[in-house]
Amino acid sequence: MHTRRKFTGIGFAALGSLLGKDSDTPVGLPHFPAKAKNVILLFQHGAPSQLDLFDWKPGLQARRGQNLPDSIRNGQRLTGMSAYQDSFPTAPTIFKFAQHGQSQQWFSELVPHMAKVSDDLCFVKSLHTEAINHDPAVTFCQTGFQLAGRPSIGSWVSYGLGSENQNLPAYVVMVSQGSGNTQALADRSFGSGFLPTKYTGVKFRGGADPVLYLSDPEGYSREARRKYLDDLGQLNQIKLDEYQDPEIATRIAQYEMAFRMQASVPELSDLSKESPETLEMYGPEAKKPGSYAANCILARRLVERGVRFVQLFHRGWDQHTNLPKEIRGQCLETDQPSAALVQDLKQRGLLKDTLVIWMGEFGRTVYSQGTLTETNYGRDHHPRCFTAWLAGGGFKGGLTYGETDDFSYNIAQDPVDLHDLHATIFQALGVDHTRLTFKFQGRHYRLTDVKGRVVRPLLS
Repeated sequence: MHTRRKFTGIGFAALGSLLGKDSDTPVGLPHFPAKAKNVILLFQHGAPSQLDLFDWKPGLQARRGQNLPDSIRNGQRLTGMSAYQDSFPTAPTIFKFAQHGQSQQWFSELVPHMAKVSDDLCFVKSLHTEAINHDPAVTFCQTGFQLAGRPSIGSWVSYGLGSENQNLPAYVVMVSQGSGNTQALADRSFGSGFLPTKYTGVKFRGGADPVLYLSDPEGYSREARRKYLDDLGQLNQIKLDEYQDPEIATRIAQYEMAFRMQASVPELSDLSKESPETLEMYGPEAKKPGSYAANCILARRLVERGVRFVQLFHRGWDQHTNLPKEIRGQCLETDQPSAALVQDLKQRGLLKDTLVIWMGEFGRTVYSQGTLTETNYGRDHHPRCFTAWLAGGGFKGGLTYGETDDFSYNIAQDPVDLHDLHATIFQALGVDHTRLTFKFQGRHYRLTDVKGRVVRPLLS
């Protein structure tokens, strides 16, 4: 016999809070003391060129235009865009590099603001991946698997650790559009896969209405919304008691979350209370809703309010031709806000608890795709090595880990694959990546699949 419960507004909000965090979250987490409580993932969608930003190879200047040696390429599979080429001319960067900070880390002239926070950044220059095309590579970065259908890293984190603020989602996603060539970005990149759908990233848009349909129609009072949700909740509870379908419980929790977000999101997204100094620090687009700069400020405001995982996707890094011009535009949009986010978190005392990650889905080739000239070149996809940086959250600032060969084509020392990176991020969050699992179709799955090792030298 089913028991039907009648809820008041307060009681129903409490149920939503319970379902949003505790009802199916694994027990015993975190597994050990955490260095990081929150994560901000600055995902540079389209794959930035490590050769033109961080991985300085001065010896390439003497090899300009020379065919990349077969011993270096070593039979690497090519994309359909490069396979037709008769030669693979070496294309050294045209941008100047210099060392910065006490750590003396290398930065291109394209990223002068990141250079100023050099001693806060932990570089991994030996990342590698399995995928050579954008969609499977992004899927692999986000879910630990090239094929769609598995939970994203943000969903895993919100499933394992829940939220610190019941008025906002545990996992928030924002997307900005850069000036360069854009690849498709599927919403499943921040989906929950086979986890309950309440762990899907909630997408915030730029503009006055960050969340679609969050505002009530004109003339519809908050009291009327509360009464409507109470009545709807009782009907949904009847169905939940009857069918025991967890997605009905998710729906109840999401309606309650949406009600609470009606009060919390307008205050969150109002940047008018930010000081002029803060807005200036993030750059000229800080006041432009939906820009990368504005989203970086919102990311800080979200973690201040206890949101567990914030992901920014910035599109436009797919620079196959005309790279020098296009990468300049992307860096103008992202360099200052990325560095400002690190600086802002640090001066507010939040960086020690917040892990900031800057990365794309793979790297770029040393050889030019298309015609190489003194001022122009392009670069194809390159999964064998690429660069990411991490700041705060228990990672060692001022560290460069891993090396590539003289062509930034193969890893020469300390390889790190994406499963290793995921395992190390989880370690900083106090999570044993082998123990955070979910049973689906008879198997216990995890983000790192059956791989992954914690790269302990990265951690303080």
